[in-house]
Amino acid sequence: MTTEAVDLLVADLHPALGDPALTSMNFLNEVSERYPAAVSLAAGRPYEEFFDVAAVHRHLETFHRHLVDDLGHRPEQARRLLLQYGRTKGIVHHLIARNLAVDEQITVDPEAVVVTVGCQEAMFLVLRALRAGPADVLLAVAPTYVGLTGAARLVDLPVWPVAGGPTGVDLADLRAQVRRARAQGHRPRACYVMPDFANPSGVSIDTADRRRLLALAAEEDLLLLEDNPYGLFPVDDGPRPPTLKALDTDRRVVYLGSFAKTVLPGARVGYVVADQRVAGTDGRVGPLADQLAMIKSMVTVNTSPIAQAVIGGRLLEHGCSLVPANTRERAAYSRNMRHLVAGLTRRFPADPDRPAAVRWTVPAGGFFVVVTVPFEVDDALLDISARDYGVLWTPMAHFYDDTVPVRALRLSVSAVTPEQIDVGLDRLAALITDVLARSAD
Repeated sequence: MTTEAVDLLVADLHPALGDPALTSMNFLNEVSERYPAAVSLAAGRPYEEFFDVAAVHRHLETFHRHLVDDLGHRPEQARRLLLQYGRTKGIVHHLIARNLAVDEQITVDPEAVVVTVGCQEAMFLVLRALRAGPADVLLAVAPTYVGLTGAARLVDLPVWPVAGGPTGVDLADLRAQVRRARAQGHRPRACYVMPDFANPSGVSIDTADRRRLLALAAEEDLLLLEDNPYGLFPVDDGPRPPTLKALDTDRRVVYLGSFAKTVLPGARVGYVVADQRVAGTDGRVGPLADQLAMIKSMVTVNTSPIAQAVIGGRLLEHGCSLVPANTRERAAYSRNMRHLVAGLTRRFPADPDRPAAVRWTVPAGGFFVVVTVPFEVDDALLDISARDYGVLWTPMAHFYDDTVPVRALRLSVSAVTPEQIDVGLDRLAALITDVLARSAD
C-alpha cells in the first residue's frame, strides 16, 4: 500500500480507468521505451523512411490554392479557414467524399462525413451516440482492436465478442450472439468489423461473406461499424474486394476511415461516414453525421484545419486517389510481409512426422501476422523477450476481452526493414526454442 499523500483514488474515478483495455497501448509503449535497443516487431506504425517535412508544406499550399482558385474564397477567407477555429464537421469533407468515390466506389453526400481527430475519435463519437441506455451492447469480431474496446469502456458500452476465425467473421455466431443478447433483455446496437487485413488477426472477409453479413444485419436490424485502415495495402496486385459500405444499399454501415496509414499519422486526421437518417424531436430528418458533430463540438470542437489542409493537399495532388499516392508504401509492406512469412518458414520448418509446434497466418495484405505457439504468451514473457532477447512483439491476449490464457503473439511488418525482420526473427526463434526446451524438462 502506498504511503504517499494522495488526493484521489482511482476507485473513485470512472471504472474504465482501471480496465486493461485502456492500459494496453501505454504498456506496450513503455516496454519499447525501456528497451530501445530491441528490434520492434510490435508497432503498427507506417513506414517512416518516406516521411518528408517539405511535402507537408507543399500539401498545405496546395490546399490553400484549392480554397482560392477552385472554391473561390477570398484570401482573407482562405486564411481564416486555415488558421481560425473551424467547422465542426471539417473542411476537407468534400475531398474525402471524392476519395471514397474514386478509390472505394462509395457514393456519399459530403454532409454525411465528419472529419475527426484520428479514427479513434470517430469510434468514440459513434459509440457515444449509440449508447442510449444500460441495456445497450456492442458486438465486435474477436480478436478486437484494443482502441475500439477502450472507447466502448469509456462510454459504458459492454462489448460482446463474436467469433472471427479463418473467414473473418462467423456469421452463425453473430446471429446467435444478437439473439442471445435480446433474450437477456439487452439491445445490440451494432457490430464492429474490420473486413480487410484486420488488426490484429490479419484476416479478411471475402466478397460473398460480406454480402451475407449485410443481409444478416438487415434481418436482425443491426448496424455495422466498418473500420478500414489497411484496405489499400494488399500483398498482390489485382482487384480489391468492395468495402461493406460500397455494397451497402440501405444505410446499414457506418464507415470509419483514417489517413494515418495512407498519408501521415502525425496529422491525426480520420473521419466517419454516417449517412443513416435520424429524425429529430422537431421532426426534421438529417444524417447521423449531424448528431456526431454535436458530440464532437463538446469533445474536440473541431479537427485542426491545418492538419486537414495537409491531408487535403495530398489528396488533391493525386486526383483524390490514395492508390497512386501509396505506391512506394505498398511495395514496402508487400516486400516485408513476404519476407517475414518466408523467414518464419525457414526458422520453423514443417515436420511431416509431427504436428507443428509453431504456426502462423499468411495474410493477403495489411501489417500483421499472428504466430501461435504451444505455451502461454503474456506481458511477463514480452518483458523477458525485450530484456533478454532484444525483440518486441504484441501478446494477442491484449485483443481478447477475457482472462483465458492466449497462446499467440502478433508481429508487425510495417515499421521495419527486411534486415531488421531477420534480426528480430532470429531473436524470436531463440526465445521460442528456449521456452519450449524449458517446458520439455
